[in-house]
Amino acid sequence: MIYSVKGIITHIEPNLAVVESGGVGYACRTTANTLSGLQTGVETKLYTYLHVREDAMELFGFNGHDELHAFKLLITVSGVGPKAALSVLSDLSPQGFMLCVASGDSKLLTRSQGIGAKIAQRIVLELKDKIGSSDFGLDSGTDVLPGVRTDTRSAPAEAIAALTALGFTSGQAAKALEGVDRSLTTSEIVKIALKKLGS
Repeated sequence: MIYSVKGIITHIEPNLAVVESGGVGYACRTTANTLSGLQTGVETKLYTYLHVREDAMELFGFNGHDELHAFKLLITVSGVGPKAALSVLSDLSPQGFMLCVASGDSKLLTRSQGIGAKIAQRIVLELKDKIGSSDFGLDSGTDVLPGVRTDTRSAPAEAIAALTALGFTSGQAAKALEGVDRSLTTSEIVKIALKKLGS
């Protein structure tokens, strides 16, 4: 098993980066999120997954353990292949994907190419427990991100903290919460906010 590849980026195209290491160019299928941090001529390290089929072997590379872990989880779901998994993780960060599954927001997953409503529902159903006990840091049943204290904050404040942890500014998060019923749970508020921010 190839755990990682470290070398110079020699070529980049949609969903593919070539890393040259030891005179060998490794073609790594990857996400738009990983590609956005790569530059040709610059040394990088990608954490990899070797996908073996009867007719082909493909190497997938990611800039962090979180994205690799999310990819591995996705391809355990029946009907989700590597291409569809890359599509999901190109549209969502690993944390965003985790939050979608934890909050049961299968509709947001259908925005990714190759993910229909039934597959999205299956992803949520099959991975909810796995993500709850995974090293993403969410305990089963927790509906906010790690580091967000649920005992001292209101649900809207927790939702803003969760959204800012996903990379949105506090201003964007606050705007997305405008008009949202404050009596909803944090998970429900985040789900509504993500839909607004994604529209």
